[in-house]
Amino acid sequence: MFNEPLKCPRAVLFDMDGTLTQPLLEFPKIKAELGIGSGPILESIAQMEISQRQMAQTILMRHERLAAEHSTLNPGCMETLHWLQSNKISIAMITRNSQECASIILQKHRLAFEVVITREDGPFKPNPFGLAYACNRLAVGPGEAWMVGDGQYDIEAAAAAKVPSIWLSHGKDRYFLALPSKTIVDLHELLTLLKSAKGLQ
Repeated sequence: MFNEPLKCPRAVLFDMDGTLTQPLLEFPKIKAELGIGSGPILESIAQMEISQRQMAQTILMRHERLAAEHSTLNPGCMETLHWLQSNKISIAMITRNSQECASIILQKHRLAFEVVITREDGPFKPNPFGLAYACNRLAVGPGEAWMVGDGQYDIEAAAAAKVPSIWLSHGKDRYFLALPSKTIVDLHELLTLLKSAKGLQ
């Protein structure tokens, strides 16, 4: 699967923050305010006592809402989404973010996805639930979809779901062990990859 030509997908599953939108969430700052050290935010909050958890969720939502309200799309985002839609390739968005913040971003940027999955919908990435659920809703097999994301959990979830993965690196070195099927620098490169894959059909 790795470094081999990818088949043109019947569906593309996108992460949200950092993939569709430019990364605005300052995770070290959020973790410091929550007092959770270097652990993953959602998993750390889930282990807290109820009263502490409610306070932590309020803090997290404040940061997420602010990021959503001030979000900007990554270069090449609209062009890529329009190409997918014009070529009748289904699109879904799968995020560890909240439904509220996902809705803010969708409305702000006038984005429309056939399936939107947030952390309220079930086990979140790196659990493969969201990817499997999206594929089921879109009536495609795991091997017929691509997962596109800029984070470790996107690639780990894709591996668990047996979905080919595209890691959006933003020009940075990979900091995790999971191997993506392809690495791209930006969404313009994703569009080039899609066009090339379609040409191989």
